Amino acid sequence: MQPPVGFEPFTRESPLLAPWKPLFVRHEPDRVILGLHIHEPHLNSRGTVHGGLLAALADQAMGMSCAARLRAEGVPVSNLWTSGMTIDYLDVAWPGQWLAFDTHFSRTGRTLCHVEMDITADGQTVARARGAFRVSLDKAAA
Repeated sequence: MQPPVGFEPFTRESPLLAPWKPLFVRHEPDRVILGLHIHEPHLNSRGTVHGGLLAALADQAMGMSCAARLRAEGVPVSNLWTSGMTIDYLDVAWPGQWLAFDTHFSRTGRTLCHVEMDITADGQTVARARGAFRVSLDKAAA
């Protein structure tokens, strides 16, 4: 199955994400959108996408989007980590659907980035996530 137009293979290595590949990414000027076609490794015992997968990929996409947004604003980001995250599960996602993690920003700063995300399956919202990410600045560039 081919991803939607504009998506390319996600090549960032992570032991957590490896079992869920192939993952795809679309880079926008101010954010990163992750996506995947739902298959058996993504499912719970009821045959729908596991909530833990939604949370883990939401965390990944929101963190990467914070870094992209801050760098686009000229903030010299060295690293960032999740300081808080919530997720509301609104519906289920099924095998064969395209799952997308798209971040929308509510506030960015030099030390903290607050974000919100819609998670969709074939364009229908199945979850919403909110996160706060602590920003570590590159001291040499600051």
